[in-house]
Amino acid sequence: MSDGGEGGKTRPLRILGIDPGLRSTGFGLIEKTGNRLAYLASGCIKTDAGTSLPSRLGTIHAELLTLVARHQPDQAAVEIVFVNINPQSTLRLGQARGAAITALVVSGLEVAEYTALQVKQAVVGNGHADKVQVQHMVQRLLSLSAEPSPDAADALACAIAHAHGGQGLGQLGSRGLHVRNGRWLVAKESKR
Repeated sequence: MSDGGEGGKTRPLRILGIDPGLRSTGFGLIEKTGNRLAYLASGCIKTDAGTSLPSRLGTIHAELLTLVARHQPDQAAVEIVFVNINPQSTLRLGQARGAAITALVVSGLEVAEYTALQVKQAVVGNGHADKVQVQHMVQRLLSLSAEPSPDAADALACAIAHAHGGQGLGQLGSRGLHVRNGRWLVAKESKR
């Protein structure tokens, strides 16, 4: 993206990745300048399991509002909830995700959503990679001195996936592309 400013230099794009969870919501902030990615911040928003569900959701929402105000990202990317064996856990995870997305939207951010398969495919090259592989690749791609925690790594991976062309992933379906088993496939042309 060119800002049209001095010498046609590319304006840095700050992307906030979110890995939603009720106990721990991971966040990762990167900056993309041209094809270069730079690490800015990451961590986890922890909630107290001894408090009520509404209070925990309020914590996620409030902490993300503070985080966005402090770091001023341009865009956000959030991992889509997977279906769990326990429906109650899935419902609570969905509520945590909703609290996170609401905070991002209220802050005026454009929010992109990605499945775990899409994120792993974009970062590791394998949609079925495990958490350790994701942590390792995030460390390498961002030149970190140590591997980030699993939740922070997943959030950073989501931001990296968005930076690596994810901004157009939502439009690819209309261009004859779709995802199967974490891989982008070209739809066969229809015969006329």
